[in-house]
Amino acid sequence: MITPLRRAALVLAVAATALLTLAAPAAAHGADAPDGTDYRATISGVDPDGPGLTARMVEAGARLELTNDTDADVTVLGYSGEPYLRIGPVGVYENTRSPATYLNRTLAGETRLPAEANPAAAPDWRRIDDGPTARWHDQRTLWREDAPPAAVAADPDREHRVRDWTVPLRAGDTTGAVRGTLDWVPPPDPYPWWVAATLGFLLIGAAGLAPGGTAAGVRALRAVGALLALGGAATVALTVARALDTGPPGVGGTLAELVTGQVWTLLTGLGALAAGGYALARRPAADFVLALAGACLTLFAGVTNLAALSRSIPPAAGPAVLVRVLVVVGLATGAGAVAAGLLRLRTAARAARPTPAHPNPTRTSIS
Repeated sequence: MITPLRRAALVLAVAATALLTLAAPAAAHGADAPDGTDYRATISGVDPDGPGLTARMVEAGARLELTNDTDADVTVLGYSGEPYLRIGPVGVYENTRSPATYLNRTLAGETRLPAEANPAAAPDWRRIDDGPTARWHDQRTLWREDAPPAAVAADPDREHRVRDWTVPLRAGDTTGAVRGTLDWVPPPDPYPWWVAATLGFLLIGAAGLAPGGTAAGVRALRAVGALLALGGAATVALTVARALDTGPPGVGGTLAELVTGQVWTLLTGLGALAAGGYALARRPAADFVLALAGACLTLFAGVTNLAALSRSIPPAAGPAVLVRVLVVVGLATGAGAVAAGLLRLRTAARAARPTPAHPNPTRTSIS
């Protein structure tokens, strides 16, 4: 039989094992995507302008995505004006002779160029995707220096236009471009968000001090369950927002991203929803379930998204303030459920200890 204290230890062991086991797949997907940035890349237009050719920035502006649903190929030109990508109805091709093919593989652009990389050479096309969409790191849309621009260094508390950028295109005999802007956006102060998360954690965790087996204890259990379910719902919403930012275009692309790249965070949110309902129903071992689900929520919804609290552009669709609210709700409710669950398990363990017998002292008579 598993005692309450052993359940508490099991919570920590399972959460740590889950973190180590699931971190590898999470890091493998979008390993070069930033957790957030203070540079906002925005697309202002695409030429030639017409139906079927669309562009957007993804992964907090780390990659440029171009979709060509027209009947003709569109060629993206590299840094020396050479053909770099060819996007069209039969798929996406990259030119193995273009230096951009190698430089754009990483966000930092530090890939060593092979001997065959020669922008003056005839293109050697290699198919890399069957669909009409390509996405890549483009140094023309990014700020790659470690130090900020001079204007930002002089006045970092207001927005600055860093530059207007252009990525040239060619469609048959017609030249065009994806045009956009790069702006510095001052990062938020993370202190108020940390205060909110800490207060939420303390208030929820304090519910674990209510005596078990009493009406107050039952109300506390249900309150923690309801708040954990709220944190689960916030995590599901955050996961959808991240999938909208990083997934392929369209509803199908978002769903595919949810069940591949964002699957562990999604399961964490759904698990917290289920654990909250389990506690509301006052099922057996609800304290253990609350603590375990809360630990997972803290790790996979809170800790992994902490950069959103200190970066102006998080890797998620929607207003940045809303993203931070969702992160704080997941972090506070998850950590609070862990504290409340462990406190209730500790109280149950104490109540289950047998009371030691105290034999009556024998009287001795003096004869």
